[in-house]
Order: sequence, then C-alpha cells, then structure tokens
Amino acid sequence: MYPQDENEITYANAGVNRQLAGETLARLKSKIRTTFNSMVLKDIGAFAGFYRLDPRKYHSPVLVSSMDGVGTKLKIAVMMNSHKTVGKDLVFHCVNDIAVHGAQPLFFLDYIAMGKLIPLVVEEIMEGLVAGCREANCVLIGGETAEMPGVYQEGEYDLVGAIAGIVEQEKLIDGSEIVPGDRLIGLASSGLHTNGYSLARKILFGKEKFSVNDYLVELNTTIGEELLKPHLNYGNIIHRLLSRYHIQGMAHITGGGITENLIRILPSGCRAVIYRSSWKILPIFELLQRLGNLSWDEMARTFNLGVGMIIVVPPEEVELIQEELNQEKEICWVIGEIISGMPAVEYR
Repeated sequence: MYPQDENEITYANAGVNRQLAGETLARLKSKIRTTFNSMVLKDIGAFAGFYRLDPRKYHSPVLVSSMDGVGTKLKIAVMMNSHKTVGKDLVFHCVNDIAVHGAQPLFFLDYIAMGKLIPLVVEEIMEGLVAGCREANCVLIGGETAEMPGVYQEGEYDLVGAIAGIVEQEKLIDGSEIVPGDRLIGLASSGLHTNGYSLARKILFGKEKFSVNDYLVELNTTIGEELLKPHLNYGNIIHRLLSRYHIQGMAHITGGGITENLIRILPSGCRAVIYRSSWKILPIFELLQRLGNLSWDEMARTFNLGVGMIIVVPPEEVELIQEELNQEKEICWVIGEIISGMPAVEYR
C-alpha cells in the first residue's frame, strides 16, 4: 500500500462519504428487518433481494408492479425539516396503485438520492418507509441510497419506490367488467396526497408569499402541516371489500386528478358521470381554487379534490359496501354512475 499523497483526490473529498453511508445502513438494518416474513430468503446486504412464492398458495399467479415518487412534496418536507411521513406517502401511493388491480403487496424497494448524505434525514425517511410497509403487510426487501454531489442542492433529495404484488389471474381487476348502471363510490382523501404540489407551491409560496409556518383559520392548521398530511393507504380496506363483494373496477386518484385517472379504467361504451355536489371538497382545495383563480376543469385534472380512490360497483351492492366502509370508519360517498356513451368523465 502506497502512502497517501496529501494532494490526492479521493472519493471522500469529492463529496461521497462511503463510511458514513455504511454506518447509516448498519443502524437501519434492524428497523428494516421488522418488515420481513418467512418468504424472504436473504438478509440485507446482498446485491439483490430474494423473495419466494408459496406454490401451495397460488395456482395461476400474476405479478403486478408499479413505481412512483413523492414528487415536489419533498420540497415541503425540506422547508419544514420534517421527513418522517414522506416514506409513508411513497409506500401507500404504490400500494394503492396495485390494489386497484386486486393485487396484494409482496415487497417494496426504495431509492433515496441526495447531494450530501445526512444520516438523520435518511433515518427519518426510512422510519416512514418501514411504518408504511408494516401497515400494508409489505416487505421492505432492499433499496439504494445514493450520494450525488453536484446534482442536488444542499439539503434536498429525491425519493422513489417500486413495488411488486400478486393476484390470481381470475381475480385480476382492470375495469373491463364495468357496465352502464354501475355506481361510483368515492373514498375520502386526507388532502393533496402526493400530487399537484408544483401548482400548490406556485400559488401559496409564489403568488401569495405564504410561509410553511403561516396558520390559516380556514385550514385549522399551518400551511406546512396541511401540505404534509400523509397519503392514505386504501389497500387494506380494498382487500377486505374484495373478499365480500364484486368490484367492477377501481381508480387511484393521483396525478391527473379525477378526470385523467377515472377514464383509464372505462371500457368501450361506458361514460362516467360525476355529481359535483355529492361530496364535500376539502378546504385546501377551495383555498387553492380561490387564490389561484382555477377553473373546475383545471382543478379536476390536477387534484383529487378530496376523493382519493373511486370504486365502481353494481347498484345492488352500493348500500352494503357503504355500510361496511362506515363501520371501518372510512368516509365515503356515492359520487356518480356509469352511463352509456363514449369513454369520458363528465361533471354535472
């Protein structure tokens, strides 16, 4: 081993601290393992994660996968210096995306990238990821933490996740069974969830010059706390409903709002009619519409408007499903119906 030249350029003085990254991962391993089950074959540290399927449990399994990020909601987390909920946001967004197809989550992978590794921030993010995976009965099987000086501004980071789930082929839901006469049940959201933040930030912090610490009476909280409300997990309640009722299709209301997500599941000859007065739009959306002078069309194509999930069901099962949702303390409304026509989402 040659003696180190004091002028030598190393990975560390280029901005990447491998030792710190290793120490941070070592502290997190015990938390991550709390999501494991008997299907996991390797401990953390291999080049890949290993997850086996029980051949006695499935006879015609379909793997369902999805990938997403938290988007510019991370800007709010940085402004608030609060990173414990964005991991849940990510997990629940991905869980909901596969739940609409009837898939149970198997395992999750995360990707965290920042300019300079900040162990406390990574640990807070991981705390949310672990909590989300445990709630969703999903294994956090692996991931990547990347230190990328020169790419991200100081204190900022990106967070992305990928999920794999499973469903029997005959139970796969894709909207193809939707028919005129079906009803639309909307499940309440907690707020913006993980979409529409670029527009919300432009209105609130750009146009209106608010700060995250400003308290607004109409929100009954600060702007920062409102915008950091976690994305809800609908996966658990969806799977309980699927075990009892016939659900024709489901739409997770994310980027593109109600308009662009509901149309994705409509088969030929089916048009969705949404009744605008059938649910209470959350105060944050009323605030954004007023301050931004936004049209209904822009609102419905950007935000969830207080409806985070739409379930399409036969009319004869509406009351039973609503009753069960109410028993589960889920806020829900019948917000529309399916009529004959070209696939589109119409508001009345």
